[in-house]
Amino acid sequence: MSKPIRVAITGAAGNIGYALAFRIASGEVFGPDQPVHLNLVEVPPIMKSLVGVEMEMEDCAFPTLTGVTRCDSDHLEEGFADCNWVLCVGSIPRKAGMERSDLIRINGPIFTNTGKAIQAAAAKDVRVVVVGNPCNTNCLIAMNHAPDVPRDRWFAMTMLDENRAKSQLAKKAGVQVKSVKNVGIWGNHSATQYPDFFHATIDGKPAVDVIKDDKWLQTEFIPIVQKRGAAVIEARGASSAASAANAVLDTVKGIIRPTAAGSCFSAALCSDGSYGIDEGLIFGYPLTSDGKSVKIIQGQQHNDFAKSKIQITLDELRSERDTVKDLLK
Repeated sequence: MSKPIRVAITGAAGNIGYALAFRIASGEVFGPDQPVHLNLVEVPPIMKSLVGVEMEMEDCAFPTLTGVTRCDSDHLEEGFADCNWVLCVGSIPRKAGMERSDLIRINGPIFTNTGKAIQAAAAKDVRVVVVGNPCNTNCLIAMNHAPDVPRDRWFAMTMLDENRAKSQLAKKAGVQVKSVKNVGIWGNHSATQYPDFFHATIDGKPAVDVIKDDKWLQTEFIPIVQKRGAAVIEARGASSAASAANAVLDTVKGIIRPTAAGSCFSAALCSDGSYGIDEGLIFGYPLTSDGKSVKIIQGQQHNDFAKSKIQITLDELRSERDTVKDLLK
């Protein structure tokens, strides 16, 4: 039997973490022959809930699960010890009357400590996916406090936005979601993100040629994707959970599995300056993987409409970076 992959999940008793943990334990992500050990991390008042989560894990009798370690967030180095993956789901959510800048400042110190603990305790090959919002800037903060972890190991989740975009394009075209490919999400996981329909394909044809409704694509499709999270909250009275967990899994799969020809997957990563984006900013791009390394898709051409949308989300991320500049030192 191969050595277990150790995966840490913060906020593991929350709705997203709960939906996520069992699917990782089942072997869905790393395969039926790859053993997994889960490090479940929670804030101290919620630790009792993790006892119940561990009991349910035992009751599932997953053949791939070798063990569960419960850790509280006051001891993050224990929670991240020897972990090959750290999935940062937990963060303080935005509340009524709270500005985005307020949320950034509140979560900033949390991710300062997260980065330090990853630096101190995680495995040498650790990869990190930040889910807790504002995930791009939280990822930036954590990365800057783990200088020995290579920058190509850090990701913030925009796959949920890609999945939302693919679903909307499929509905509009009257096809199954599997027909839609190459939908890249540019920029921030926020209401400024740019879901790129120009490079998307439907059954191998440009999406714009299949849908043939530029007005819908530019004035309805984009806001639907940008504001989908708020729409879910209004409809169910709670934020996205199962779909967010699914997107975390899709992100990890996108990183570790070769990308199909003619397709991409979306995540935010540390910019290398591609497409004129500030080097070092955590920015969403369309990506490909060979199963070992992730690369930004190069050579995409953008018209003035697309450029303007990318500029808006870039400006927002620059502003967020400036808000936490004291936490990046």
